[in-house]
Amino acid sequence: MKCYIKDYPRPQFVRNNWENLNGQWEFRFDDANVGEKEKWYEDFAGTHKIQVPFTYETKLSGIQDESRHDYIWYGKKIQVDGGRLEKENYIIHFEGSDFLTTLWVNGQMAGSHKGGYARFSFDITNLLREGENQLVVKVEDSFDMQQPRGKQRWLKDSYQCWYVQTTGIWKSVWTEYVPKISLKNIKMTPVIPDGHLELEYQVDAPESMWDGSLSLEAVVTFEGEFINKVCTAIVSEHTCAKIDVTKKNSSYAWVVKTWSPKEPNLYDISFRLIKNLDVMDEIGSYFAMREIRIDGNNILLNGSPVYQRLILDQGYWKDSHLTPPNEEALIEDIDKIHALGYNGLRKHQKTEDERFLYWCDVKGMLVWSEMAAAYDFSDEAVCEFTREWMEIVNQNYNHPCIITWTPFNESWGISQVKTKRAQQHFTEAVYHLTKSIDPYRPVIVNDGWEHTVSDIITLHDYEEAGEVLKNRYGNLKEEILSSKVYHCCFKSAMADGYGYKGQPVIISEFGGIAFGRDAGWGYGDKVNTKDDFLERFDKITTAIKEIPYVCGYCYTQVTDVQQEMNGLMDIDRNYKVDPENVREINERQVGYWRQI
Repeated sequence: MKCYIKDYPRPQFVRNNWENLNGQWEFRFDDANVGEKEKWYEDFAGTHKIQVPFTYETKLSGIQDESRHDYIWYGKKIQVDGGRLEKENYIIHFEGSDFLTTLWVNGQMAGSHKGGYARFSFDITNLLREGENQLVVKVEDSFDMQQPRGKQRWLKDSYQCWYVQTTGIWKSVWTEYVPKISLKNIKMTPVIPDGHLELEYQVDAPESMWDGSLSLEAVVTFEGEFINKVCTAIVSEHTCAKIDVTKKNSSYAWVVKTWSPKEPNLYDISFRLIKNLDVMDEIGSYFAMREIRIDGNNILLNGSPVYQRLILDQGYWKDSHLTPPNEEALIEDIDKIHALGYNGLRKHQKTEDERFLYWCDVKGMLVWSEMAAAYDFSDEAVCEFTREWMEIVNQNYNHPCIITWTPFNESWGISQVKTKRAQQHFTEAVYHLTKSIDPYRPVIVNDGWEHTVSDIITLHDYEEAGEVLKNRYGNLKEEILSSKVYHCCFKSAMADGYGYKGQPVIISEFGGIAFGRDAGWGYGDKVNTKDDFLERFDKITTAIKEIPYVCGYCYTQVTDVQQEMNGLMDIDRNYKVDPENVREINERQVGYWRQI
């Protein structure tokens, strides 16, 4: 893609004037929470050095202390060109910091943000001076089960499938100079039947400029070939436009290049915000012509049924936990998942680095985007979860690889959703709020069991025997897809008061076969040899393919994670068995569904 810049944290909204602040920062624990009272933000002195964006719990941070510290501080000096601040604003972006983050610039508070998984930004222009400037960051975290925490433990020690906590900055921190008159956001929606791209612009400019003097030019190319250009008058902060992307091919037929796992076609698009004849702002981006929709019990990709061969991906690394060690590690994971014969992944309980989504777009990897769960239900939990989830959906809307939104998993944080109307109302509200922003992608509520309103019904089953798995779902369809208990954990597919309405069905967790040299746990009995592993993997995978009404599956999981030893690779990304054997099983044609 023309807009690609290595390590650029926001690859769908690219400006050239940016600086990566990752690297060494000053760091200090504040277990007594005295830092604000003692005004550490005025002249910060660290007691440690830390490598941002790795959290203090990790080896790559340079500290590697896995104990709980609820209050931590960072400090860094930056150089600013004061002469540029008359025409440009200076924005600092945090891709992810868990959980309550407060920033001071030269001793003055710049702002704060709650939530561990969404990007947030501060305009710090008015707090800067020429030359050296001091940034000080305080992050507050806790073991509070009301806050969205995903797979982070809330007890002193890790257990089962909950791992070491993530505290503080865990994604990239970066800055950019932004013109005073600029683009704030672009929402891009492909409309394949009409062959055009819908555009929604958010522009930052004084109201006095809504007089027709501002316009926004969008230019589309495909593999270097010009496709179309549109120029739109900007008469308010929010403006809509559309651009036709059809193109005649060699036989003079009008065509649109669609995106799919086999052909991940991407269009380049550039934007220029123009005042009279002067360019105020310029953005590089890309998009895909891709449609995902439900048709009865089918999931259609660009109008054709797609059988989803997914794998559960938790995105953990041995020495850096939730933070990828580098961009190459993200690419490696995608390539190795493809080599195993999967066409997609379910990013589990984590909003991944946006560079990961970029490479999934480029390489044709289907993605289910999932929210990190809270584990208590309360007014505070409802408000925090909803606010942060809406930030995430808005932030990642433009990525074509995302084909499903999954806000809830296994009733985590809504443990009484089967019977309690308050919790059912919550799930309905999140479903409809998600649909209000994105009416096009399917939304799953609540992945695994006890669904309320949901575009897809998903079931989790770690049965070891393939024949038992096949018979369970092949012979008891009507009973399973009801509010009756079907699951070994005494769970049902539907919450009370809700019924199956013919939606597509996917087995979205299964397998989890524990296999490896080290002690650890998985689902069911551990296997000891490669042959035993492949035999069990083959039987349960094939059994699911033979169930005619099931249109996909998600195997648990990509890699081992800390004490959990049920990955197809170990935590160092070494395959446990020959990937070609796994690939053959995944891609083998079985039953009704055409594998793509």
